[in-house]
Amino acid sequence: MAAFSRQEFFQELAEGCLLPTAQQGLEQVWQLLVICLLCRLLWMLGLPSYVKHLSTVVGGFYTLYLFFELHMVWVVLLSLLCYLILFLCRHSSCRGSFISITVLIYLLLGELHMMDTTTWHKMRGSQMVVAMKAISLAFDLDRGVVTNVPSPIEFMGYIYFVGTVIFGPWISFNSYREALEGHKLSFSWTFKVCISWVKSQLCLVISNCVAPYLFPYFIPIYGDKLLRSKKRRKIRGFGSRWLLAYENAVSFHFSNYFVSYLSETTTTLAGAGFTEEKDNLKWDMTVAKPLNVEFPRSMVEVVTSWNLPMSSWLNTYVFTSALSLGTFPAILVTYTASALLHGLSFHLGAVLLSLGFITYIEHVLRKRLATIFNACILSKKCGANCNHQNKKALWVYIINIAFSALTVLHLAYLGSVFNSSVDYMDDDEGDVANHTIQKWTDLSWMSHWLTFGCWVVYRIIL
Repeated sequence: MAAFSRQEFFQELAEGCLLPTAQQGLEQVWQLLVICLLCRLLWMLGLPSYVKHLSTVVGGFYTLYLFFELHMVWVVLLSLLCYLILFLCRHSSCRGSFISITVLIYLLLGELHMMDTTTWHKMRGSQMVVAMKAISLAFDLDRGVVTNVPSPIEFMGYIYFVGTVIFGPWISFNSYREALEGHKLSFSWTFKVCISWVKSQLCLVISNCVAPYLFPYFIPIYGDKLLRSKKRRKIRGFGSRWLLAYENAVSFHFSNYFVSYLSETTTTLAGAGFTEEKDNLKWDMTVAKPLNVEFPRSMVEVVTSWNLPMSSWLNTYVFTSALSLGTFPAILVTYTASALLHGLSFHLGAVLLSLGFITYIEHVLRKRLATIFNACILSKKCGANCNHQNKKALWVYIINIAFSALTVLHLAYLGSVFNSSVDYMDDDEGDVANHTIQKWTDLSWMSHWLTFGCWVVYRIIL
């Protein structure tokens, strides 16, 4: 496409990418959407609770088969193993730890021995949701948030809740129980479903059809130079490599937003994802905040806004539990747990562990600078009642903008390793490792050097 004129390109884009992408997106998930709606309507009939649990188990099993066919047995096996451990440890106060160890061993065995890497990684999302639900339920039982060990059918209903079993997100056991109460349909519920679906399709189109051609066509900062080149990727300038990295990062970001908004759609359609205010239900589930990622204040804000339910899960069940080790060790444990849940992939592990160092160093540096200058330059935006004297001075804005620009650079750098070629390397982690190292070498390891520089500055002013 790079040899086309802009007019020819946009004509080909509409016919060859935009419409087929939207059509394929609908074809892949329409049955899941129908099943979510049917379950939602079924739960409004006032049926016994065990029938409701059974219906979501059946719906969850069917959707798992639609997406994974007989490989779904590995997801089922994990859920059965989790309930077995939960039942055997029902009188213990360390159920969360036992379940966590069990899940970790199972995921490691699955990655290394039970089946081929490519097939296992296709089920990574569902395996992660099952693991997060089982672990959170165990810790909630330990902490008294959930009073009794659920029955097998209730546990399986939660695990295979049709609205979250494929794309997520994680929801708590109490949220699942509230969803099965069968609240009436409303305009706000319909609007939430529709707007989330539209956003998901828009993000899918941007990821597949816009981001890969961002700078030569949509933002032609090189003029016609790239249009005349038949192989624009051969432009070897350092700036061009960063632009290509940014394109890869944006494409990866919007593929995540697609899944996030799609998970909002399925979860809301199935009747979960609301908060209750007096007698009114507010359908306000938010999985990701794209604006906070694309126009960030800090890397801390990015990792929180990337996936809000998972961020909440990691903070509640991992970071808080590990905080006795100290703040920095707790952060490393949290990102390590996230890496293990996402699968044993070198590029994912490298990115997540790098994020751990980047976010911690940025947080402590900005906290120290905020104290020295008595200014609102923390990683998170100060509240209206903060005690800082300098809030709206020009130099305060400049410092915050500088950190925002640094965050965008980090995102381009880290996101450069995520492109379509990695999908074909799943069977050989050596190729994935070489790909990751090569991408970061092309960018002169800039993000890691800048992080090290920030740490040096922090130690000097400490």
